[in-house]
Amino acid sequence: MIRSELLQELHKDNPDLRAEEIEQVVDIFFDEIAGRLAEGGRVELRGFGAFSTREREARTGRNPRTGEAVEVPAKRVPYFKAGKEIRKRLNE
Repeated sequence: MIRSELLQELHKDNPDLRAEEIEQVVDIFFDEIAGRLAEGGRVELRGFGAFSTREREARTGRNPRTGEAVEVPAKRVPYFKAGKEIRKRLNE
């Protein structure tokens, strides 16, 4: 599902809201999750899962075109752990 499909589904379920209002709610939702992760926090949505970040250490990678060694710096990456209810639903 892409963002526009999500907006359409939400509008279908909430016809009393204008499209701009639904889009604003979706923007706020994703901005809040991204903001919390940027602060090093965690976002937990009961029944769905938890978003957090993990540290990746610096390493030596390879340029796939030339095969040349490239230093890849340490960084934080987003991580998602599915909740118990969604895992059960996926494996029914």
